[in-house]
Amino acid sequence: MSKSSRYVAGIHSVRTALKHGAGQIQGVWFDRKRNDRRLGQLLSEARKSGVQVVAADKPELEQLAPGARHQGVVARVAMPAARGEDSLDRLLEELQEPPFLLVLDGVQDPHNLGACLRTADAAGVHAVIAPRDRAVGLTPVACKVASGAAETMPFIQVTNLARTLRQLREACGLWVVGLAGEAEQSLYQANLKGPLVMVMGGEEKGIRRLVREQCDLLVSIPMAGVVESVNVSVATAAGLFEAVRQRGI
Repeated sequence: MSKSSRYVAGIHSVRTALKHGAGQIQGVWFDRKRNDRRLGQLLSEARKSGVQVVAADKPELEQLAPGARHQGVVARVAMPAARGEDSLDRLLEELQEPPFLLVLDGVQDPHNLGACLRTADAAGVHAVIAPRDRAVGLTPVACKVASGAAETMPFIQVTNLARTLRQLREACGLWVVGLAGEAEQSLYQANLKGPLVMVMGGEEKGIRRLVREQCDLLVSIPMAGVVESVNVSVATAAGLFEAVRQRGI
């Protein structure tokens, strides 16, 4: 298999892939001995979308997607590509509402990236921005965890994250809020209603110093238990949906 494509298995996963971009599906393989309504409907949708559908034996499906619960169907899907810095300017120019952006500073676990993309999509974020170096990209694992959001959510990789944030603050007038466990002000006390960039740090080091210096405000999530922090994807969900609550989306 090419590094630019991945296999997704199971009726729900293949249907999601069809929904979010049938043009990116390079083929669908199905169990020739399986004959049920759900699979039949899925294959009909694939054919109507112009996707090549191929009958296969069960061992072939298991070879395409080892260890997956394929339910008699596997699809080969082109990997979504990260966007460059120029696309951020175009995206901001085309928006008809206050920008709502998520920045991930050095997230390295593809599971966390996928979960953050999925949450960003659910919260109505316009784009997710990450550094090009020392951070995970759109790997097959990240795309699988994102459950379709990797195909629809603009994922923009930049060379210098601190510089990008400075430009968003100074040239575009966005309010940059970073989540940091040691911050004295609570997330729930911050004003998140206007043009907003929410910054999340990496799994171990948090927000780096140069990126932190570009934040207008640092806030923390109140912790009532004995643990001192939560996973970055959990913190992202808490931050984004507090912004959603305040913005009335």
